[in-house]
Amino acid sequence: MTKEKKGMEEVWRLVEGRYLGRDKTSLEESFAKHMEFTQAKTRYTATDLDAYKCLAYAINDRMMELWNDTQTSYYEADAKRVYYLSLEYLMGRTLGNSIINLGMKNESEEAMRNLGHELSDLEDFELDAGLGNGGLGRLAACFLDSMASLQLPGMGYGIGYDYGIFEQKIVDGQQVELPDHWLKRGNTWLMQRPEYTYQVKYYGKVESSRDANGKLQFVWANSQNVHAVAYDLPIPGYKNNTVNNLRLWKAEARDKFDLAVFNKGDYVSAVEKKILIENISKVLYPRDDSYAGKELRLKQEYFFVSASLQDIIRRFKATHTDLLDFPKKVAIQLNDTHPVIAIPELMRILMDEENIEWNIAWGICKETFSFTNHTILPEALETWPIKLVGDLLPRHLDIIYEINHRFLNRVKEKYPKDVGRLVRMSVIEERGGKSVKMANLALIGSHKVNGVAKIHTEIIKHELFKDFYEFNPEQFTNKTNGITQRRWLLHANSRLSNLITETIGEDWVTNLDCLKGLLTKKDDPNFQKRWKQVKDDNKKDFAEFVKNKTGITIDPASLFDCQIKRIHEYKRQLLNILHVIHLYNKIKEGKAQDMIPRTVFFAGKAAPGYQIAKDIIALICAVAKTVNDDQDTKHLLKVVFLENYSVSLAEKIVSASELSEQISTAGMEASGTGNMKLTLNGSLTIGTLDGANVEIKDEVGGENIFIFGLTADEVSGLRRSGYNPSGYYHKDEDLKKAIEKIRNGAFDHNKPGRFNEIIKNLLERGDYFLVTADFTSYKNAQMEVERCYKNTAEWTRKSIINTACSGKFSSDRVIKEYAEEIWKIKPQKPKSKKNR
Repeated sequence: MTKEKKGMEEVWRLVEGRYLGRDKTSLEESFAKHMEFTQAKTRYTATDLDAYKCLAYAINDRMMELWNDTQTSYYEADAKRVYYLSLEYLMGRTLGNSIINLGMKNESEEAMRNLGHELSDLEDFELDAGLGNGGLGRLAACFLDSMASLQLPGMGYGIGYDYGIFEQKIVDGQQVELPDHWLKRGNTWLMQRPEYTYQVKYYGKVESSRDANGKLQFVWANSQNVHAVAYDLPIPGYKNNTVNNLRLWKAEARDKFDLAVFNKGDYVSAVEKKILIENISKVLYPRDDSYAGKELRLKQEYFFVSASLQDIIRRFKATHTDLLDFPKKVAIQLNDTHPVIAIPELMRILMDEENIEWNIAWGICKETFSFTNHTILPEALETWPIKLVGDLLPRHLDIIYEINHRFLNRVKEKYPKDVGRLVRMSVIEERGGKSVKMANLALIGSHKVNGVAKIHTEIIKHELFKDFYEFNPEQFTNKTNGITQRRWLLHANSRLSNLITETIGEDWVTNLDCLKGLLTKKDDPNFQKRWKQVKDDNKKDFAEFVKNKTGITIDPASLFDCQIKRIHEYKRQLLNILHVIHLYNKIKEGKAQDMIPRTVFFAGKAAPGYQIAKDIIALICAVAKTVNDDQDTKHLLKVVFLENYSVSLAEKIVSASELSEQISTAGMEASGTGNMKLTLNGSLTIGTLDGANVEIKDEVGGENIFIFGLTADEVSGLRRSGYNPSGYYHKDEDLKKAIEKIRNGAFDHNKPGRFNEIIKNLLERGDYFLVTADFTSYKNAQMEVERCYKNTAEWTRKSIINTACSGKFSSDRVIKEYAEEIWKIKPQKPKSKKNR
């Protein structure tokens, strides 16, 4: 090494060896530098938004140091990595969570206060990232947090949408969808990586030829090409110097602008191609009830899968040359059916670009992929028309046919006379127009398949995917979902987390089973008093928030009864609002002497094309208006629909909630994670034996949860035997009164018949989700809720037990299970700059 080179190395080592401080003074200095040099402002000209950005940049700087250490350590250790492919990530806000995971909460509060700001105010300037919608995306976000906190080598891949699914407004009592422009204030966290840009192909045709050895070769010709550009979002672990990564892809046209066309005066055509191409990453979940919508959705799925696989292979080839070793160093988790096109895509790359023959390529593929099924609902078990797949991805359709042909030959060998089984297990649906069944493709192309709760896994083994389970039972496993306690307790509920830490220490933050230590305090009157005071203070804060947001005044002393989740018929917000109408009827009939004051909160979005779900929102809002405007209900009942449900709103709700509504039709909720968040924060659950409710009951004890309704087996049996909702309607006078109040226009508000479709679904179209069948049981369970809530000591004791027994529901637990049993990866501690 030359003298000059040695000198350069010494300078770099000296510079790189310094870390930015995490103390208050260092943070203040970083903040001031970003104000002057990044924002080009002074403290006299800066806005509060400038202040938020300066703090965000300062925190991000510290994460980038650790990110570089982490990635370098993974490469030097030649660690096997997991890549999590998900079409959505419901991340929430980054600032507050990053500050906590870096261990800088107190320092950040002090530094900002010294500079004239409140940290909580600055956090509110950050818009929730519009990268996800529901539980699927939030689970993915929790998993990334746990991977980093467990120091597991891994990263997520997704799409960097310009717009989230939509911003929900309630106008005249109805959901209105507006663009969710979450990037309108810029984003300080996303780092563009133009050096990682990949070409993604669509359309064209497949050409075949023979090489010199007579081997058949395939070329994807005359394709339309799109560029996928990488953007990185840092994911910090909790106080462990590990920062992993979420890589998001944005679509860009190769030729952004046709100057010749522009100069001819055709200004629209000059940019038309750019607009059409960049639509791919424009909006999360475009409506797919038209052919064009389906085409765009499939384009999105292939877009991020193709770019991600190219990136994963590039990473592998940086340190390895033999693709036979690929599964030894790479695990890919498919989060539901959206990324399943990755299976034929990896086969295409291995065969057409790497010249690997089918059997070897298939072995690599099978050992690399694992698949998580999240639901039994048809809309989540994707199918794509054959014509669409053939037009858009012609080579992939060829590969899918071949995968199916070879697989069905194996099935025939095992079940030679069972034609029905072949039809059910085929990737190709022949009935009602040919289509590709993506769930079947996932099952065939993955070495492991998991459900997300014990009951859900039993359903997929013995009902949904029964044939596949019988064919290969070892392939199936259960991984009950979980949530990160760092965001959902430490960050969302500082009062309760402080009380818990004061009582049992802080180990629970990284080992949630430690919460069991609270059980020694469950009967302590003084501790119960402090526990209740925390909840009361949170309720007061939330009541003030609701007043500012909606104008509705609520009683902080009332029972806070919360159902916060995507609006869907199987989640049965309709059952809840029918019970609210029943309570309203009791008040109006003078039968409310024993009622407790109750405030019922709803929050959630309905898919834009899901009209009956939007009708349910309208009914909730109409009932709320009637109830809240009636002086007779003033001190007993309020109903609040909180618009534009998001992670940041959920963080406020979970800390104040006392009753968690988990009332889905049994056998239809795969797991649920909202139930876990609310239980962790001391809410008592009223719910069916569905999803993770079953395991919550097992953990907290049947006496500390309010279970009602038909079981999954009873639901199936009732449907098979011929369910008649009118029988239940006539049997329960309270149910009948509630339905008739809707039918008779009590909530129409000058729009006659606006809820006719809801009534028809209940009484004339079979009530598929068994609302009427479960109403009486639900009503009786709510009566038990009221009895228990009147006994403050009993309710508080149950609340403590629910939190104390939440340890199983940490995403750390489930990620350890994935890592050890499916991915086969191990933790890797990062080396500091000085030790590289």
